[in-house]
This record gives sequence, C-alpha cells and structure tokens, in this order.
Amino acid sequence: MSGAAEPLRFKVVIPARYGSSRLPGKPLAPIAGRPMIEHVHRRALESGAEEVWIATDDERIGEAARCFGARVCMTSAEHRSGTDRIGEVAAMRGWGEEEIVVNLQGDEPLMPPTLLRQAAAGLSDHPQAVVATLAARIHTTAELFDPHVVKVVSDAAGFACYFSRAPIPWDRDAFAVTTEELPERSAHFRHIGLYAYRAGYLARYAELEPCPLEAMESLEQLRVLWHGDSIYVAEAAELPGPGVDTAADLERIAALVAAPVAEQGT
Repeated sequence: MSGAAEPLRFKVVIPARYGSSRLPGKPLAPIAGRPMIEHVHRRALESGAEEVWIATDDERIGEAARCFGARVCMTSAEHRSGTDRIGEVAAMRGWGEEEIVVNLQGDEPLMPPTLLRQAAAGLSDHPQAVVATLAARIHTTAELFDPHVVKVVSDAAGFACYFSRAPIPWDRDAFAVTTEELPERSAHFRHIGLYAYRAGYLARYAELEPCPLEAMESLEQLRVLWHGDSIYVAEAAELPGPGVDTAADLERIAALVAAPVAEQGT
C-alpha cells in the first residue's frame, strides 16, 4: 500500500514598492480602513502557505506591514522587477533550490487564496517546469483585442508557447469575416499574473539577460521562454477579482470589499 501523498508546501512573497506612476503609495492606499497590502497579506495567509513575506525597499511599507504582524524583508531599491526582488528574499532566507515560492503582487487584494495553492500545485506536479502560472478563458473580442490584457497560448501538455499583448491565436478564417464576436471554436486565454517559482530558478533568472521579445512586449515572463525554460499554465479554478492600477480601480475595489460588511449590518 502506498503512503499518503506529501502535503503541498510553498511560501508566498508579496513584492511591494511605493513608487507608482499612476498611483503613488499604492500598497498603503486604504481599503475598508486598512492598507491595501494588508488585504493582500490576508489572502496569502488564507492560502495555507507555510511562510508569507512582504518584500519592499520602502520603510513606510515595511513599518505598516509590521504593524499588522507581517514578516518583512527589506530589499534593494535597484531591482528591475518583482521577480528579482523575490529572488533576493529567497537568497536572504536561504531557501532550498526546490522550495516553491509564489509571487503575489501587492496590488491584488481580491486574489482568491485557492489560486495561490493552484499555482504552487501546478509547479509541484510538473518537475520539468521552472515556473507555473494560471490563465482564464476570454469570452469577448473587447478583451481579446485589449493590449492591456496579456494573452497566452499553451501546448497540448499545458506548457506555454508564447505570451503576447496581441490577440493570439489569430483565427484567420473567422477574423477575416468579423472581429465583432468570438468564433464558437474560440480557445483564447488571458494570463493571470500569479507565478510560482522554484527558489533555485529565481537565482538563475536574476542572471539571465533580458531578451528582445521581453522588451518589445514589456512582459518579463518571455525571458523564461527565450532562454529555453518551461512555464506550466493551468486554467484557473476560479476567476480573480480586479487588481489596482488606478485611483478608479481603488474606488471600485473599496466598494466591493465594503459591500459584504454593509450587507451584514442590514
């Protein structure tokens, strides 16, 4: 008789920086009386991660995070991406090469905790991948043709072929007739920016040169594919809530968070 399966073990790191061209101080923006980063931290704790860290280069964020009991890792201000920042945390903490680390962006207060576990499980179940991520089906042409929505195409085994801001795959016959609606056979997916990495790969990623595709599309995950490594992509078990990029996003999310509280008081 075989033994019980090993429990899924993973860590979560939340990269958070103060500077933002559209919403300065974004991680500290208030939502229902608490800074946004606290809501994100709660989602990470609810995922069942064995450790949750907030990685920042700004003491204002660090101080706020410590006030609500978070573990904080102060990192360099020179990092070009959140992935590089997470790599510094992994190195500082001395995590083993096979440890799974989930990158939860600091502007995702409505990310379902189940998706963090799903991304970690995707990496755990696919040892040939160095990164795992999630995607969701696209249902409208407005979303498909929106350059702010990142699309992903995967192979039969679920490994990413390419990520793009362009509408991929291009349905030649259907779109030659109309781009007003998606064809019935449509299999278009948008990428959900949630990543699971092996800690050992984070160190290697930091040493890889940025690639031309990454610069053209402004998508750092293309660096992984360019250098010949594999990204496993699973269809998300549920849809995430919206992230925060602008002040309007913040107002919308604050209303969503406050709604259940208001309903409880009626």
